[in-house]
Amino acid sequence: MKYARLTKEQLEELHPEFITFLATQSIDKKEWDEIKQNKPHVAEQEIDVFSDMIWEKALTNVTHIDHFSKNYIFLFKCMQNAVFSFVIKTNNPQIDFVSADGIHWLSENLFSNDVEITRGKKDLSENRNESLFEIIKQGGIISKGELFTKLDSLINQ
Repeated sequence: MKYARLTKEQLEELHPEFITFLATQSIDKKEWDEIKQNKPHVAEQEIDVFSDMIWEKALTNVTHIDHFSKNYIFLFKCMQNAVFSFVIKTNNPQIDFVSADGIHWLSENLFSNDVEITRGKKDLSENRNESLFEIIKQGGIISKGELFTKLDSLINQ
């Protein structure tokens, strides 16, 4: 597999798409039930291929990823050949960016000495989607980019 197998819940959510996927391979419900019963390894292979297809499509459409941890926030803007980033760090051990209070504190103290903001850029000449998937595997969440855009406009005023 290139990415990761979809969870049972994700597969259930994508049930109509999975049926269409099987139909493109001329596999109807009766045949699928037989494959699951008699050739479970083949069924798993089909699910893996479908999972990679879904991940590939989703990752191709990703424009932003956010990652929150206790003392850091990573905001990524994902372009075709590069990823731009903001890394927000606090040196205040009392602050937890995973909590609502931590985010509120950040909005009040964004330009204080307790907050460091670093910009970055990484070229993605190859394997864009795989690089984005690695960020997601580490806890990144696909977003619409509101925080990245807001921070970018605040810094570039």
